Amino acid sequence: MTGFAVQGWCPGALRPMLSGDGLVVRVRPDAGRLSAVQAQGIAAAARTHGNGLIDLSARGNVQLRGATGASHPALIADLSSLGLIDATARDEARRNILVTPFADAATDALAQALAAALCAAPELPGKFGFAIDCGPAPILQGIAADIRLERDATGGLILRCDGLAAGAPVTAADAAPAAVALAQWFVDAGGITAGRGRMAALIARGARPKGRLAPRITPAPSAPAPGPGLCPQGALVGFEFGQMTAETLAALAGLGNLRVTPWRMLLIEGLDHLPSVPGLILDPTDPLLRVAACTGAPGCLQAHQPVRPLARRLAAQVPSGKLLHVSGCAKGCARPGPADITLVATPQGFDLIRQASAQGTPLTANLADPDIDLKGLF
Repeated sequence: MTGFAVQGWCPGALRPMLSGDGLVVRVRPDAGRLSAVQAQGIAAAARTHGNGLIDLSARGNVQLRGATGASHPALIADLSSLGLIDATARDEARRNILVTPFADAATDALAQALAAALCAAPELPGKFGFAIDCGPAPILQGIAADIRLERDATGGLILRCDGLAAGAPVTAADAAPAAVALAQWFVDAGGITAGRGRMAALIARGARPKGRLAPRITPAPSAPAPGPGLCPQGALVGFEFGQMTAETLAALAGLGNLRVTPWRMLLIEGLDHLPSVPGLILDPTDPLLRVAACTGAPGCLQAHQPVRPLARRLAAQVPSGKLLHVSGCAKGCARPGPADITLVATPQGFDLIRQASAQGTPLTANLADPDIDLKGLF
């Protein structure tokens, strides 16, 4: 297995991460919402201070690419004027909250209460996150999160540790402090080692919260992740590998306020038709939606090969209901979990892995790009 560097933290706006095409500056929209003015401002900042490329992350965040050490201060000033920057990098890292894009006013209130309560939370690992998944049915269960606030089958609220099938009942009034208490339990139970740790790993070691945080109620059945199309809240639109240009974002902002989703799509609030903006994926059967691919070389310093040209070529070979992951290294950023087939770049080519993550055992090693054919492998 080819090595890779584990940073142990995620890029932010105030603490960007260096990549092959410059600094990656991650903006965490409040509750996943961007007003039209904020989205227009992000687009302008991406053009002025970066390379004009914007990524959507699997945590519902927006990443501006291509900033430099010289342009970063002006970029932060522009984003700050839009209300998108926290007071400190520590505050930014704490606000690692994913909110369902189908949130109603009550769910938004829960998100605001949790964001405020996290000021009193213990110091948590950089990748530790919360999911507020309180729509009619949980829809974020396939997205990484350590502490989840969900609905049970009767519509009540439960607080659940990632890795457990059941959670503890909570109310709208005590959900936020209970989430902080559960985070404190994670720390006290030894969930952090050398500054790192995830809830599912702690649960796998046999630890269980007790008392009022003890798991006893299962969440409602999970709804499937949506594809592009119309929904009660507006229009969902997708992008190839979750990346768009500043011009595309500006055009969408001209149609209304936006919600950022963890499926690398944007929801345009209140829109009753699919927009005719270049660069969008509007067909839920588009084969590119069945492929996950990171930036790859040369945009990522850890990638061994370009990956997106290969991903585009192979997309048509991926059957409906299946998933292909093409990764520039074994870290597997675009898809941390398993896929039906994963191709991992190495200095010599690509390793082919089945039914596992990018760190799984290869079935075939060091395949040359032109020789890769997936027909019959799914």
